Amino acid sequence: MDFTFTEEQQAAVEAATSVFAGVAPDGVPSPALTPGAVAEDMDRPLWAGLARTDLLSLTLAPEHGGAGLDLVALCLVLRESARVLARVPLLEACAVAMTLQRYGDRALAAELLPKFGRGELVLTVGANGRTGHDPAELSVAARRAPQSDTGTAAEATAGAGWVLDGVQSAVPWAQCADWIAVPAHTAEGQAVLALVRRTHDGVHLAEQVSTSGERFAEVRLDAVRIDDRELIEAEGAWEWLRNLLTTGTCALALGLGESVLAMTSAYTGKREQFGFPVATFQAVAVQTADRYIDLRAMEVTLWQAAWRLSTGADGALPAAGDIAVAKIWASEGVRRVVQTAQHLHGGIGADTDYPLHRFHAWAKQIELSLGPAAAHEEALGDLLAAHPLG
Repeated sequence: MDFTFTEEQQAAVEAATSVFAGVAPDGVPSPALTPGAVAEDMDRPLWAGLARTDLLSLTLAPEHGGAGLDLVALCLVLRESARVLARVPLLEACAVAMTLQRYGDRALAAELLPKFGRGELVLTVGANGRTGHDPAELSVAARRAPQSDTGTAAEATAGAGWVLDGVQSAVPWAQCADWIAVPAHTAEGQAVLALVRRTHDGVHLAEQVSTSGERFAEVRLDAVRIDDRELIEAEGAWEWLRNLLTTGTCALALGLGESVLAMTSAYTGKREQFGFPVATFQAVAVQTADRYIDLRAMEVTLWQAAWRLSTGADGALPAAGDIAVAKIWASEGVRRVVQTAQHLHGGIGADTDYPLHRFHAWAKQIELSLGPAAAHEEALGDLLAAHPLG
């Protein structure tokens, strides 16, 4: 096996490292000291920087002004973004753009994707449903709009359209987005994906705040009517988007965990007890070694899942099995890394003038986003039962 990244993927990492070098994890108020969101908006200067360096268009096809790279390249960039707690919807926006490019209306893709790549549009997605426990597509109903006898010629060309009703909770940076991707279900039970303008009539946002202190929203859709081209009916589109989001979240967990372990190593290398750095104590060394193993397991399972999605390669199990394994390691691993870091830092780990508590809050948000490892183990067990290994 060759685990070497391509020159294009390595160039993407170099560009990302340069852009994120100027980002300070403590550039906004502490979530521990802020009753609401830490800021009203995402990091717009960083978003513009990502556009200037062509990182927003990294996975777009050349006809949309992109580099045509794959999910592995995006995960490499997401890994770098998590190291500095970058406050931009990079994962959500790129996942929506990739899905629109793969499954959506060609004219709509040609209209939106070049603008997204230039940083002129912000995309996000509601993937949590009403409560976060049930399938997200069940929280919104999509029904065919009645054809109006008095409709305009433009409406007749666009088709009758669709009407959306329902709620998606905890939508990242919805207030900052221009378009929101919303999974829904039809009367026949088919999962579809709607692209809705934030300012569309019938779209209502209610303020929510994430565990990490970022601005989220409950998005309520009341008889929102969209054109045919704004609803993706293609089989597998929502599953593809959901898998992109999950795998990208695992990349965020890896980058955050690596940054926290590096922070812990630097601190324990300087902190002395009994005249020696605490890093030289066997108990400390064993704990950090265990967390290093966690990170390496998170890394190899992430790249396996991203590679399966990018290439469509066959395996003993469907790609969902590799994604489940990556989720298990990311969810459990990022929690163990930050908990060990807090323990080895002692009191300073909870000091709001020290950045570790911010990483802890983001890690908890990632863990909640991925869900409990036990649920993924059950899903993996079902896959193994359905596909016995010979």
